[in-house]
Amino acid sequence: MTRPIELYYWPTPNGFKITIMLEELGAPYEVKYVNIGKGEQFSPDFLKIAPNNRMPAIVDPDGPGGAPISVFESGAILQYLGRKYGKFYPTEERARVQVEEWLFWQMGGLGPMAGQAHHFRQYAPEKVEYGIKRYTNEVNRLYGVMNRRLAENEYLAGDYSIADMACIGWVRPYENQGQKLEDFPHLKRWFEAVLARPAVQRGIEVGKEERARQASLADDKEAQKILFGQRAR
Repeated sequence: MTRPIELYYWPTPNGFKITIMLEELGAPYEVKYVNIGKGEQFSPDFLKIAPNNRMPAIVDPDGPGGAPISVFESGAILQYLGRKYGKFYPTEERARVQVEEWLFWQMGGLGPMAGQAHHFRQYAPEKVEYGIKRYTNEVNRLYGVMNRRLAENEYLAGDYSIADMACIGWVRPYENQGQKLEDFPHLKRWFEAVLARPAVQRGIEVGKEERARQASLADDKEAQKILFGQRAR
């Protein structure tokens, strides 16, 4: 009997990557909420699983050799699940390289830059025009990269893959990043196609009610202190 994967999660673009993947796989999983606005990511028990104090993370009780394994970092989790279930992460080397290129592009570019755009446009206590312009423009450039790629490919790596799952949550709040999808027609086509997938819709819904119970981050000054004032401990 397959035991459910434990998913340590909060509904954010990084969290959505894993709920979408698990829903696409039809894999059993149990959500363990980590409320990042309340600092639950700093608990000692969570630190043992995720040494970077960030969600998502998973514990697979049926890991390699039948022994439990924990995995942190959303990209590493997607790769692990892709290997475990043999889906959405090809085994042929050339195809796998393409998926990894776009997965790491998201991890190193789209996610961090969009996150900074969100910060300076919505959460910074002072309006910093340089920061707003810098990151809004960089997200615009990255959208252009995707648009060019998607002009010649249905999905980022050819076939639908973990690369698309990694990116969709970060494109979804495009308005908060100061972008217009009409400026990127091929990206817009991809965006609508991915969001139309039932598993993607289910994945994004996970934790919606949980998150709705707390104040908006833009209004929650205590949560902002926790999320934006971190230093080494």
